[in-house]
Amino acid sequence: MNITVLDELRAYIDPLTPEEHQALERSILAEGCRDALVLWGEILVDGHNRYGICQKHGIPFQTVQNPRFKSMEDVHLWMIDQHLGRRSVSDFQRGILALRKKEIVAARAKEAVARLAEAGSAGAVEFPPDLADGLPTGPDSSALPPPEPLTSREAIAKAARISSNTVVQIEKIQKSAAPELVEAVKAGTISINAAAAVASLAPEEQIAAVAGGKKELQQAAKRVREGKSGNRAPKTAEAGTEATGEAGSAAESASDADLRNRETQLKLLQDTVAELTAENKQLKDEVLRLKDQLALLQQQQQQ
Repeated sequence: MNITVLDELRAYIDPLTPEEHQALERSILAEGCRDALVLWGEILVDGHNRYGICQKHGIPFQTVQNPRFKSMEDVHLWMIDQHLGRRSVSDFQRGILALRKKEIVAARAKEAVARLAEAGSAGAVEFPPDLADGLPTGPDSSALPPPEPLTSREAIAKAARISSNTVVQIEKIQKSAAPELVEAVKAGTISINAAAAVASLAPEEQIAAVAGGKKELQQAAKRVREGKSGNRAPKTAEAGTEATGEAGSAAESASDADLRNRETQLKLLQDTVAELTAENKQLKDEVLRLKDQLALLQQQQQQ
């Protein structure tokens, strides 16, 4: 049997950690490959780690075809749903996968509307299966049912089994975090919450914080939350300078520090609300536009 491994699919889901891979290898060596590999024709869809281990040790395995795949997007959506349901996947990974699913579903919806518009301009309107009562019909009845649209952060959070606030933080990390900081989140060196704060820093500051390890990352997140971005003031060996710095720190009251912290948190919340409000308006405008197009095409079909 020929099995084709595509780098695109192998890299689509974050790889196992070395510890997880070793545990899987020990299990397969002891009990064999219990779960069948999922194929689309000759393309390996699910079971890349099991396939590699079985090939390495000459262990037999079973395969199963999924005839419901009609496109690579179907494969991606199926892979996403499979991993969203696995307990071993981290909150960060689930959030990333749910956001990927949102992009695929949104792109499909736009393509469907474009097909309707093109058919309407030609004088023959036929609603594609993915817009007809939500289920495929006719010759495509074996196709995968259309995924639930993820049009809000609440829907994304539900799909990923995380909070809406965590979705916002993951989006911020995706948008602003340096690759080194993203890897630190994946490795569990820093929490999603802290990484979202560190992502507010300049890229070079993020990289320096990652290089400093877990403690430095925590301190960087704390500085951002307290409105103290940038590096700490350098220390000197002169006792007089140290005494002056300590005296200045002591003079700062706890109430002043708390006030600055509250002001920083308020500014962050205001910025987040502004971003969410703008995005919500864009989504509403897009929905209205799509509804108008559908209504127009339905009228053309009835005439």
